[in-house]
Amino acid sequence: MRQRYLIALGSNMRHVRHGSPERVLAAALAALERKGVKVLAAAPVIRSAPLGPSRRRYANGAALIGTKLDPAELLDLLKAVERRFGRTRGGQRWASRVLDLDIVLWSGGAWSSPGLTVPHAAFRQRTFVLAPALAIAPDWRDPLTALSLRQLHARLTRPRPLPR
Repeated sequence: MRQRYLIALGSNMRHVRHGSPERVLAAALAALERKGVKVLAAAPVIRSAPLGPSRRRYANGAALIGTKLDPAELLDLLKAVERRFGRTRGGQRWASRVLDLDIVLWSGGAWSSPGLTVPHAAFRQRTFVLAPALAIAPDWRDPLTALSLRQLHARLTRPRPLPR
């Protein structure tokens, strides 16, 4: 049975072979397809400010994918692709990175295992995840809040009154 996933992609470093962060994201999707993952839709790439100590802006995207892999197996594949692109573990949290691939949502609902929680714990507070995801899956509902990506994005980006 084919599972559907929404994954987030990010890069803020050039790759010696693939070039700019935008091209790294496209190459990562191609690498996933070579591993048998079907890319059903890919969002336009946006640029965003970094979290943490990195000074380089990120290229962020999202993709809807289909695979027979369960969430833990998909995570293993995503981490293998990151390593193939030169990503190393350890070091400073939120430092610059050539590739970051995260499982955001899964058609099976919620999943929890050591090292993996789906839906992604922080996606509801991250415009750089929600904005690209909105372009390809606006009606996908968060299984924990029952809110659609459109609703989550609207809540996160709505204007708020200034403090008095």
